[in-house]
Amino acid sequence: MTLRERVRNSLMHKESDLIPYHADFTGQEHEKVAAYLGDDTFEEHYGLHIHYIQYCGWPTELADRPEHFQDDFGVVWNRSGADKDIGVVDHPQIEDLEDYDYKFPKLNEQRLRKEYEELIATKNGRFTIAGIGFSMFERSWSLCGMENILASMLLCPEELEGLYDAICEYNLKVLDIALEYDIDGVYFGDDWGQQKGLIMGPEHWRRFLKPRIKRMYEKAKSHGKFVIQHSCGDIGELFGDLIDIGLDCYQTVQPEIYDMEKIKREYGKDLSFWGGISTQRLLPYATPEEVKQETVRLMRLMGKDGGYIAAPTHAVPGDVPPENILAMLDVFTHQSDYL
Repeated sequence: MTLRERVRNSLMHKESDLIPYHADFTGQEHEKVAAYLGDDTFEEHYGLHIHYIQYCGWPTELADRPEHFQDDFGVVWNRSGADKDIGVVDHPQIEDLEDYDYKFPKLNEQRLRKEYEELIATKNGRFTIAGIGFSMFERSWSLCGMENILASMLLCPEELEGLYDAICEYNLKVLDIALEYDIDGVYFGDDWGQQKGLIMGPEHWRRFLKPRIKRMYEKAKSHGKFVIQHSCGDIGELFGDLIDIGLDCYQTVQPEIYDMEKIKREYGKDLSFWGGISTQRLLPYATPEEVKQETVRLMRLMGKDGGYIAAPTHAVPGDVPPENILAMLDVFTHQSDYL
């Protein structure tokens, strides 16, 4: 059975010979593990099942401001602090939603197509995904600032809806191009949750985000693609909404937040889960043996009847010992010995 077939089976709630698995790493963690192993290409040796890219606006480092990166939307990301992979927004592009002249950039179609062509050329039997990062809520706060967006939900909702319509239309242009290629799924990255509950609350999510997310899901589903949604934090109260608008797989599923047995029981027939191996508590602080034990427990629980892609809950951060990464990967790659 191929890597791609295992993931497809899982998303269709069927078991395979192996539970599919994947892992992403921040730049800092990748360097740490590569140095430990003496191998910059260590990921290629572990049979990871997912192959994807995310369109996020291609941040480019500013020549006159080291560690500051400007994306196609004009947003400058300051990476001089602890976060070297994303950074923090330097200043908002839109300060007043009731009075602004911001124009969305023209999509660099040539560059996007080149990336998709490379994606397809290098998939090597893996399940292949075209992603859109900062796909809705995150794009809005990166342009306007978090406080401004949340306040605008109450103070100028019609203007905010106009902004979300513009973001959606931009994303649909990206999707139109992505869907011309031989991909298996579409991934949307957009953090809505806190450690407990939603950042904006369910009422505002359903008004401002759900209708536009539904349009994007429908575009992908109309081309026969699986839909995967990433969101950090607690979004459990939205699972029913997301299933209704066509979500196939929820990615992140943090065990500090969710009762894993409960969400598998209540939503596992309709929703697949990708993640579950904690980057918040387990991987940074446990022993390698504890990592193995918890990885085995989760894979047995979540992998029953399909519907699971075993993975860390997020790109593994730089505070995780390489020994713990290898312990997790050992379980992934030797499932007959552990499961």
